[in-house]
Amino acid sequence: MQTRRLGNLEVSAIGLGCMGMSHGYGPPADRRAMISLLRTAVDRGVTFFDTAEVYGPFTNEELVGEALAPVRERVVIATKFGFKPGAAPGARGSGLDSRPEHIKEVAEASLRRLKIDAIDLFYQHRVDLEVPIEDVAGAVKDLIAQGKVKHFGLSEAGARTIRRAHAVQPVTAVQSEYSLWTRDPEAEVLPTLEQLGIGFVPFSPLGRGFLTGKMDAATTFAGGDLRGILPRFTPEALRANQAFVDLLGAVAARKQATPAQIALAWLLAQRPWIVPIPGTTRATRLEENIAAAAIALAPEDLREIDDAAAQLTVHGARYSEDLQRLSDR
Repeated sequence: MQTRRLGNLEVSAIGLGCMGMSHGYGPPADRRAMISLLRTAVDRGVTFFDTAEVYGPFTNEELVGEALAPVRERVVIATKFGFKPGAAPGARGSGLDSRPEHIKEVAEASLRRLKIDAIDLFYQHRVDLEVPIEDVAGAVKDLIAQGKVKHFGLSEAGARTIRRAHAVQPVTAVQSEYSLWTRDPEAEVLPTLEQLGIGFVPFSPLGRGFLTGKMDAATTFAGGDLRGILPRFTPEALRANQAFVDLLGAVAARKQATPAQIALAWLLAQRPWIVPIPGTTRATRLEENIAAAAIALAPEDLREIDDAAAQLTVHGARYSEDLQRLSDR
């Protein structure tokens, strides 16, 4: 697979988001099957893997650590800190803890679970307004000096926060939701990253599965699937947002591709330092996503997509009001 650079960190053009293997989208998948899938991804050229202590919690890091231990020298592992022990995204209250002492405790625990000597990319999972971002960056700077972390990242941070953190410890990558139906980072975050030489990692690049074209208004979600509580996934919103899938499908038909592949190719075409991390638990979807890296969208294709998307309105908020507040910082 082609590679791209997040700051000075080289990774595969498409990474693999591992959360859904054990958290967020219903019951955890079979562990043996997921270890096999992760190793297949490496064999197919994926070198960038994303996890977090809160996924599970803890079990996703353990899964990734076991699966990638035999190929450690070939991969880049990103994980995250910033939630209180036992808290998960969506817990009442902020659920956040980015105190420097906690960051260092999380790093030690993540190193053990991941079976590695250094965390390749350590993100603050959400901005904690109770802790100055300069203190957060300083804590990670200490971990980098100790050789326990290699690169610093932020997740769902605003442009001002990114600049303040970068002034203390250079930020290698920022991770936020970004896709054809979630384009908030375009206004301020992407120009800031371009100016500072920071890479961008879109999570949910396939709209939590919606942009694959495999959902409709009749789709239901199992217990433990966070989409069941998200405003954008009500039957009414799914029906109203079908126009985005139809747009991708029209381009895909000409390119002999799938809507998911066009959604990923569109992201890759936005900037050379963008590396999406679609998640999956299926080998067929893994292959489909990887193949998107080889699809080249011509300028006229991109204009067609952007012109058509500009006429569409996204129905439903990304998150509930409580969760959205954690992302507007």
